[in-house]
Amino acid sequence: MSGPDYSHERAAILGGARFVAGVDEVGRGPLAGPVTAAAVILDVTRIPEGLNDSKVLNARKRALLTEALMECCDWSVAHATVEEIDSMNILRASHLAMCRALAGLRQRPCIALIDGNMLPRDLDMPGQAIVKGDALSLSIAAASILAKTWRDRIMVDLAQQHPGYGWEDNAGYPTAAHRQALLDLGVTPYHRRSFAPVHNMLCKPQIASS
Repeated sequence: MSGPDYSHERAAILGGARFVAGVDEVGRGPLAGPVTAAAVILDVTRIPEGLNDSKVLNARKRALLTEALMECCDWSVAHATVEEIDSMNILRASHLAMCRALAGLRQRPCIALIDGNMLPRDLDMPGQAIVKGDALSLSIAAASILAKTWRDRIMVDLAQQHPGYGWEDNAGYPTAAHRQALLDLGVTPYHRRSFAPVHNMLCKPQIASS
């Protein structure tokens, strides 16, 4: 199977768009930590080799590509907090992080290529939703790499503050070890209280004594 290419970006440019941004997020599924999004406007003359969906790249390759992207493109990374996730739901929080990432670019995009099947409701520019965009569009693939690298680093830092949950390895996802740590150690301020495994722990009914 071939990797992502520049065809979506090229079509947008031929349609009159000068700056085309790819946008992706990471961190919808974890029980802990923020959701992180990145936006990238590639320089077509300096696209790093090996860009692909971050999920098919190992950590070393992602780190190398992150450094390359930071040097050769217009990029921005942004987050939505655990509190925002719990107050507005994970989908809306993901879209908020995407809009924040777009707002952080040096150049205002003429169009945003968004990974997924839905555009953020607060997107203030033309957009195109692309299902599995991180495997199809080089700009979205680049954004997926930056978002994944940034969020993983955040979770490593949080793991030092709250050891025992394995966040340095599981990035907050609900692995068996993470679920067991929740039972053994309890809920931290960085756990998403609106997510069922955490919510159910906090709302366990008290058993009345006879």
